[in-house]
Amino acid sequence: MLGACASPLTEAYDLAMLDLDGVVYIGGHAVPAAAEAITTARDAGMHVGFVTNNASRTPDSIARQLTGLGVPALPGDVVTSAQAAARVVAARVPPESRVLLLGGEGLAAALIEEALIPVTAPEDGVAAVVTGYGPDVLWRDIMRAAVLIRDGLWWVASNGDMTLPTAFGLAPGHGVLVRMLEQFAQVSPQTAGKPHRPLLDETVRRLGGQRPLMVGDRLDTDILGAHRAELDSLLVLTGVTGLAELVAATPGLRPTYVASDLTGLLHAQPAPELDDGSASCGGWRARVGTVGSRSTATVWQTTGGGSPPWRAGSTSTSTGRPPTSVGPTHRLPAGPRSRPHRPDRVGAWTTRCPRTS
Repeated sequence: MLGACASPLTEAYDLAMLDLDGVVYIGGHAVPAAAEAITTARDAGMHVGFVTNNASRTPDSIARQLTGLGVPALPGDVVTSAQAAARVVAARVPPESRVLLLGGEGLAAALIEEALIPVTAPEDGVAAVVTGYGPDVLWRDIMRAAVLIRDGLWWVASNGDMTLPTAFGLAPGHGVLVRMLEQFAQVSPQTAGKPHRPLLDETVRRLGGQRPLMVGDRLDTDILGAHRAELDSLLVLTGVTGLAELVAATPGLRPTYVASDLTGLLHAQPAPELDDGSASCGGWRARVGTVGSRSTATVWQTTGGGSPPWRAGSTSTSTGRPPTSVGPTHRLPAGPRSRPHRPDRVGAWTTRCPRTS
């Protein structure tokens, strides 16, 4: 069941922690309406911070990119998984400790900020190894780090993302390296980035806020991370998650609120109403049923109401056992990265998923 908020989210929460890719920008372009929504949220008194699992870049470079896209930002508004990883290390080892670095500029800067000494050669002894995405990391350095981890050196990973968006397409992320090191060393790292708590805890510590709200486009990182950090969350449908993925989400992956984009911060979130096995909200109704061996979630418009259909659709599925998976061709509604599912009839859409056992 989705949460409800009688006042605009900008009034109910004092800190919005925004994921970047798929929420604020996609590639080199701002998400439509994002800049205006962020400006309006700030004018309403909400502190806006930017949270990213990208450990290779510094907050300064990210702030410059945001400002260039029409979203004014200072380095202090940005919190990265590199900063969270450095904080994890600093909490355990003494200041001025040497830390083996397997990553990029952002991770090195974060370690220095925490009064630690990043080194790329372990000959003189190191207190830990920290890994993160770095396009220039050498294989020989990976091999040396792998042996040290296998032999007992404490290991902190910035994040476990398996993919990384690039100008030439979706590429292997730092999680691929993490998995390889795990398989070789038979050791798992302490991970700082989403969906683990350290990054969100570090964001609240740096930016303040008594009532923080996590805002993201991914269920498996942003929303799961919010659950683990015991925070409310807003899912925006401008990135990788569409209605089909949302209605298939298990309880631990369900957001508190859902909106088409960041303008959802500026509005109240009405409570969907449950009635006779279906859910309705603002002129939309949704029902879960079965067709043969498959479960279905059907959403249709009943009036010209203003609330978006996904509030009714995502609530309807929570009345029973959710579907386990959804094919990408059934994504609805469409964001910049997806195409809309063809309606079965005017004003209605259906998504079909395998029935759970």
